[in-house]
Amino acid sequence: MRHTNRATTLITVCCLGLLTACTDGEDQGRPEPPPRTALRLRQSAETVGVGGRGAMRITPDTVVYVHKAGTGTPEHDLYAVVTFSAENRSNTPVTATTRKGGFHWKAPNGHTVKAGNSKGAARIAPVGFHDGGPTVQPHTFRKNAIAFDITNSEKGGTLIYVDGNGDAFRWKIPTASSGDAVPALKSALT
Repeated sequence: MRHTNRATTLITVCCLGLLTACTDGEDQGRPEPPPRTALRLRQSAETVGVGGRGAMRITPDTVVYVHKAGTGTPEHDLYAVVTFSAENRSNTPVTATTRKGGFHWKAPNGHTVKAGNSKGAARIAPVGFHDGGPTVQPHTFRKNAIAFDITNSEKGGTLIYVDGNGDAFRWKIPTASSGDAVPALKSALT
């Protein structure tokens, strides 16, 4: 029995020594940040503006899929148009990263595109859903729309917003037009 205990202890010490020798020690003590859970439409993310300045709440609330917007047609199968609000929670103006590649659409197959990824998608600015640029005055909000030119198979993707610190926030987008403003947004896009 005594020899078994010594052998077990010796094996454990050797294995621990090998494990320690195989690591460079730099990763020890630094836990990985937990992945963010994907949000749903009408759920908000607390973000920061360009350069990591200010506090901004981003809330996507409606998505519509259309085969035409105004006189423009998509280069692929359809446009996915998403409306969102950007609320400034700071005492100074804050600029959202929307013009600096902030929003992306990640399709179920992994294909990812930036907002406004075609000439037609870049020009979509539905009346009543697009009230100006990315800079939001203190304690107010802006309502805006972004569009993605996607294929039919890319419906129901993940909307990704990368803020001024490089942090990514995700929303799972339904495969059918959804949200409180669907009829009004479709009307504004015709």
